[in-house]
This record gives sequence, structure tokens and C-alpha cells, in this order.
Amino acid sequence: MHLDFSGKVVLVAGGTGGLGRSVSLTFLAEGASVHVTYRNPDEFTALQQSAGPASASLTGHRVDVTNESAVAEVMTRILAAHHRLDALVNTIGGYAGGIPLWNLDAATLDRMFSLNLRSGYVLARAALVPMRRQCAGSIVNVNAKAALDHAAGAAAYAASKAASLALFDSLAADLRGSGIRVNSVLPSIIDTPANRSAMPSADFAAWPKPDDIARVILFLTSDAARVIHGAALPVYGNS
Repeated sequence: MHLDFSGKVVLVAGGTGGLGRSVSLTFLAEGASVHVTYRNPDEFTALQQSAGPASASLTGHRVDVTNESAVAEVMTRILAAHHRLDALVNTIGGYAGGIPLWNLDAATLDRMFSLNLRSGYVLARAALVPMRRQCAGSIVNVNAKAALDHAAGAAAYAASKAASLALFDSLAADLRGSGIRVNSVLPSIIDTPANRSAMPSADFAAWPKPDDIARVILFLTSDAARVIHGAALPVYGNS
């Protein structure tokens, strides 16, 4: 299915990371103007190079997305350039595992909730300023299978993902009938270089690929998915 995003403006938070990079390139390939947030300048340079001629439609913002004022400034710059925002995709997240609760320190708990919950809260609030004015838009939050499957040794991670899923589910209820759609995707372990390095003995073939998940996200933000709202879509591959 060809999904034309010509004239559309998309913000991909974490758009240079393992999944975010594929999401950014997928939207660029379909003609969107893509803004990405990033922390590592080398990753943004690599994304520009991979985008080739489409990099003319790519804009980067080096920002901490848990900082409300910094994200609001990013949104101001996007609106100054385009006067609209059609889609927000949040791929920001972090992982901490292998820690039983009795060894879990508060700093790790706070870090998981900052990366996996606060980031989505801050980004959604900023994106909803133009979207509510437009009475249109789509938000996709990348969550995780762990939001539903709470493994041993992953209390902070699982709790933060479960909270994030609840936040966006409630947001979808808030926005019912507004013209703005909100959905979540729940990958299992994504086949990225970082995950392969962390788990070298795993069956990589069973893991969902970033490009495949990116196509699901593209569909969810498109007009073809206009009847999908408030969904939590599993994208587990064969794992």
C-alpha cells in the first residue's frame, strides 16, 4: 500500500535511534517533512546521510524531550516553519532489567519513568497545541510488550511501560470525537545493533525489524487508518 505523506509534517521523537531512524526514513520516503529530536549529533549526521536527497525535508532538534520548555520551543520552531503538525511519533525509551525489586534503587526507577512515561507526557502536551487547533492529527507512542508482560527483574521498566500505556489510552478517551487519533504500538525486543550486542546468543530472526515496525507506524498515522483510535497494537514478530 502506497501512503502519500506529501505536504504532511511529522515529528519523530528519538528519530535517530535504533527504531526512530527507520521511522524517520520511512516518512521521508513517503514525502513528509520530518522533524526529529536527538541527543547524539553523530546519529543525526548519519541519518542525514542515509536520507540522501530527502534530507532537504529533514530537520533536527537536539533536545531533552523530558524538558517541557525545551520541547515547547521545538514546537514553536516547527509551527513557524509549517504552521501545522500532522503526526507525532514517540520512539523515546529506556531499559533497565535483571534487577529484583529489593535491589532496585530509586534513581533507576526515576530514570525509567522519565524516559518511558514523562517523555510521552511532555511530547503529547506540546503536539496537542496545534492538533487541537487543527481538529486533526495522529499520535503514535512506541511502548513495549512489557507493558502487558511483566517479567521478573524488570519492575521499573514494566511499571513505566504500563503507566505509559495507560496514559495514552486515557488520552485517546479524552480526544474521542476531536479528529485527533492516539494509538500505541507494543514491540517485543527490536532487532537493533544495540540489542544484538546485548544478547548475542538470541535468535535475531524472531525479533521484529525496525523497518517493519516503521511501516506499521506509517499506516497508523495515515488517513487509511482513520478508524483506528485508542488501540494498543502488538508488533512482536515471531518472538
